[in-house]
Amino acid sequence: MSVASTLEDIRSKEHDIDKYLYLRDLQRQREPEFYSLLVQHTEEILPYVYTPTVGEACQRYHHLPLVPRGLYLEAGSENEFLERMRAWPLQDVRVVVVTDGERILGLGDLGTGGMGIAEGKILLYTAAAGVDPRVCLPVFLDVGTNNESLLQDPMYKGLRQHRLRGAAYHEVVASFMTALRQWQPHVLVQFEDFANHNAFELLNEYRSHACVFNDDIQGTACITLAGLLSALRATGKSLAEQRILFYGAGEAGTGIAELIAIALERRHGMTRDQARKHCLFMDSKGLVCASRTNLQPHKLPFAHDLPFQRGLLDAVKTFRPTALIGVSAVKDAFTPDVIQAMSSINERPIIFPLSNPTSKAECTFEEAFSGSAGSVLFASGSPFSPITSNGVTHHAAQANNAYVFPAIGFAAVLTRASTISDNVFLAAAEMLSHMTTLEELDRGILFPRFSAIQAVSVSLTAAVAEQMVRAGEGMPPDDFDPVLSDVPQPAGTSAWEAYVRSKMFKVPLHSKL
Repeated sequence: MSVASTLEDIRSKEHDIDKYLYLRDLQRQREPEFYSLLVQHTEEILPYVYTPTVGEACQRYHHLPLVPRGLYLEAGSENEFLERMRAWPLQDVRVVVVTDGERILGLGDLGTGGMGIAEGKILLYTAAAGVDPRVCLPVFLDVGTNNESLLQDPMYKGLRQHRLRGAAYHEVVASFMTALRQWQPHVLVQFEDFANHNAFELLNEYRSHACVFNDDIQGTACITLAGLLSALRATGKSLAEQRILFYGAGEAGTGIAELIAIALERRHGMTRDQARKHCLFMDSKGLVCASRTNLQPHKLPFAHDLPFQRGLLDAVKTFRPTALIGVSAVKDAFTPDVIQAMSSINERPIIFPLSNPTSKAECTFEEAFSGSAGSVLFASGSPFSPITSNGVTHHAAQANNAYVFPAIGFAAVLTRASTISDNVFLAAAEMLSHMTTLEELDRGILFPRFSAIQAVSVSLTAAVAEQMVRAGEGMPPDDFDPVLSDVPQPAGTSAWEAYVRSKMFKVPLHSKL
């Protein structure tokens, strides 16, 4: 069957979850055709293999006719982890996406249904950056679930126990990391959808001595900073002039704010404490400020000496932010009054409702556009349809982590990076923010079209790989030639870009991968 006819089959299905199941079966039964479709039609296929459809798939994972594609590792069998890895059919693994299913998108604890997020996320390495799918492995660490409906569900296939906490939990993760490094001395590990209390602890525990990153903290920070810098090109203002209000103070929000603070420190000469004062947070109890007690550790750096505000609208009116970023998973949190208040303060209000899936977005593109009389600079976590006004089509930018994390991960694999520093995410954000024209910015296009994602990834991967080597965090590959070979390359191509292209996955025309 041709890719064109397969696309027609997918389009003919009424429900997105049916398209998801169709693509899962295609991946299992006709791999070359699936990857051809994924790489050639990424922009159309991505919403069905990843967000927003994957959220529903994870919620219904044990009731859908699915054949899992990842490796399950259960608490209590730590002494078998290495043996199971060595029994995996594909042994040249270089990229691992691992989750424990406790904070899937904005949907909460989905237990082992969270395997769907690891399976979906790992596909983006191939779709966006051209990483060979045979070196990619999704992993689920089953430490139990606190979702009572799952524990009572006879179809649930995970451990029927409440989640491990504390030392017992960390021992399971340590066993996984140890076994993984014994199996593959160099492998990139992406932590995905861990709950706040574990996400920060695991990142801090491993980032200094292992090739790891947390996409919800660092990947989201990178793409959001890129979107913010891109929007600022449209306003003509600098990052140092911004006052950014976050609605939601979890791992995503504080990760974004910390990268913004790093950018202000390194590009505008501020101290880290001065830079953090440009970022304000609202959580479920109100403004995160110095007068509050019992704040979680990750909120403390942003607990400034400011008067407490209970509601978002009051905070907007009091602090007059230039940008409003939603990471709360609270639908409709950005009310018309809030949007109008942002628009009265700013000629071009920056409003980013980033929560996934679409059902959790703080506002829609249409609400932000109409509430600001079309002046909004908008980016969301999930896709929204464009709006045509006065004969001009305005686009809703999607702050999709897939713009950055596959390229960063690919660079880490190619250079066998020992760690992934903050400088990497800062450099990737800055580079991505300059990949659109001013004319495109005027129509709301804050990021390059996703249809060109592999070309974008070549540039980002090359730049990040070069930086990793220059900083001593990675090594030049054995077969890397700093002088372009005799093979013709596009004008302006660097040696690193030529090398990255030469290593990208080529879909075989026949047989299984």
